[in-house]
Amino acid sequence: MVTSDIDRLITLLAKLPGLGPRSARRAVLYLMKRSDSLMEPMARALDAAAANIKTCAICGNLDTRDPCEICTDDRRDAAQICVVEDVADLWALERTAGFKGHYHVLGGTLSALDGVTPEDLRIPGLCSRIQAGGVKEVILATNATVDGQTTAHYIADRVAGLGKDVVVSGLAHGVPVGGELDYLDDGTLTAAMKARRPLS
Repeated sequence: MVTSDIDRLITLLAKLPGLGPRSARRAVLYLMKRSDSLMEPMARALDAAAANIKTCAICGNLDTRDPCEICTDDRRDAAQICVVEDVADLWALERTAGFKGHYHVLGGTLSALDGVTPEDLRIPGLCSRIQAGGVKEVILATNATVDGQTTAHYIADRVAGLGKDVVVSGLAHGVPVGGELDYLDDGTLTAAMKARRPLS
C-alpha cells in the first residue's frame, strides 16, 4: 500500500527529466531502503539548495552567491563572453575546461511560435555588458536548431551595432571527434563541408 507521502514523492520525482512513473517508483524504493545514508542527506542537500541557490545578476548562472564564482574569478578573460541558451549549456562547456572567459545565459531562444521575443530573453543585459566596454569577442554558442540559429543571427546583428571592435564568432558545426561519416546525418555533413579549413 502506497502512503500519500510516498505517492507524492513518486509524483515529484516523475517530473524530473528522464524519469517516468516507473523509474520514479524504483528510485523512491531505493531511497527508502537507504534512508540514513542517502535519503536524509539528500533531503538536507535539497533544502539547502532551495534556500541558498541564486541566479547571477550578471550572467544568469546558478550559484550559491551573486555574482557567481565564474563572474568573480580574476583568472578568467573578461574580454570574451560566451552566449548560451541555458545554464545546462554553460555547465556542459565548463565540463570541457576549454573556455576561460565569461558567460551570458539567455534563458531560452527566440520563437515566433511560442511568442518569445528579445525582451523575454536576457539580450538587453548582454548589450549592456558589451556597451560597458572591455569585451573583444562574443561567442554565440546557441544550439544548432532553427530557433537557436535565429537567436544567434539576431544577437549578431544587435552586437554589430554596439562596437566596431567586438568580434562575433560562433561554434563550429560538423563531424564530431571520433565520428564516422557513414553514421552522420545530411545536415551535419553539409555543415562540416561548409566549415572545412586548411590542414597546413
